[in-house]
Amino acid sequence: MGAVTISDVRKVYNKTEVLKCVSVDIRDGEFLVLVGPSGCGKSTLLRMIAGLEEISSGEIAIGGQVINDLAPKERDIAMVFQSYALYPHMTVEENMAFALKLKGMSRGERDQRIARAAEILGLTPYLERRPKELSGGQRQRVAMGRAMVRNPAVFLFDEPLSNLDAKLRVAMRSEIKQNHARLKTTTVYVTHDQIEAMTMADRIVVMHDGQVEQIGTPLELYDQPANLFVAGFIGSPAMNMLRGTLTAGGFVAADGTRIDLGSETAAAGARDVVLGIRPEHFSQSGTGHSAEILAVEPTGAETQVAARFAGSEVMIALRERISARPGESLTVLPQPGSLHLFDAGTGIRIN
Repeated sequence: MGAVTISDVRKVYNKTEVLKCVSVDIRDGEFLVLVGPSGCGKSTLLRMIAGLEEISSGEIAIGGQVINDLAPKERDIAMVFQSYALYPHMTVEENMAFALKLKGMSRGERDQRIARAAEILGLTPYLERRPKELSGGQRQRVAMGRAMVRNPAVFLFDEPLSNLDAKLRVAMRSEIKQNHARLKTTTVYVTHDQIEAMTMADRIVVMHDGQVEQIGTPLELYDQPANLFVAGFIGSPAMNMLRGTLTAGGFVAADGTRIDLGSETAAAGARDVVLGIRPEHFSQSGTGHSAEILAVEPTGAETQVAARFAGSEVMIALRERISARPGESLTVLPQPGSLHLFDAGTGIRIN
């Protein structure tokens, strides 16, 4: 069983609290992504699961067994690093076999495991090559293969795609997900890239400043962000944020623009709020509000428009193609059923 339980885990460096009572239950066979900006503590948490960092307090268990005091080699985990960490003097096959030799596995079983992993990862033609003879993507496959042959309870990935170019990153994240579907091994994956998180995860843990901001499926986080941090971090282009007042009549922006909230939360008395609008939740409408165009970015599938709307700069994503230019105006309407309201003081979602 590869379920991982993280209970009230803290990490303190020189009196600085890097992780603040983090608790996460990772289901057996789940692909869970830890995401957040640099310095949020996600890699530290991963290294604590691996046994590469000591736990200041709290517990981590794998398959019901507390592993706080176990050496990394006793934890039944395999880790894939950002830098690949391959032995340059060894062939691909030797790199993949190294940990199995240390375990005293027979030659026959080693060869069988390596052949299976090489076939899955498309490495069979490269088994006799050394790392310097491989491309970045091939080296990453070797690092994955070295982890796979160990047949661990848990795979740990620490930003494994950050050294690859954009096109190869897209291909490799699909490959990692396909391998997970085949192997069904519990996987904990760290990235700062929210697109990677959205496209790969069964569930996402959004971290910020050493603590968990929200845990949920990609669409749960996208559609119902718990607070302003998650709302601003998840989604590309980012959610637009308008500051203003919530009243019984709806939302009033700082410049006086009134926006209909439909059935969204209203307040009996005035309340300072932030209204969140995803770029794709604007539509062109003759009864909408004027938005001054600042820039137009056609992508083919949609048109992204930077504009000034309700006193703020926003990004508008339209499915249709437009011929408007900077300095001209669009008449747009935020879609009432797709708006997000947050308390201006606490940042917590209120609708």
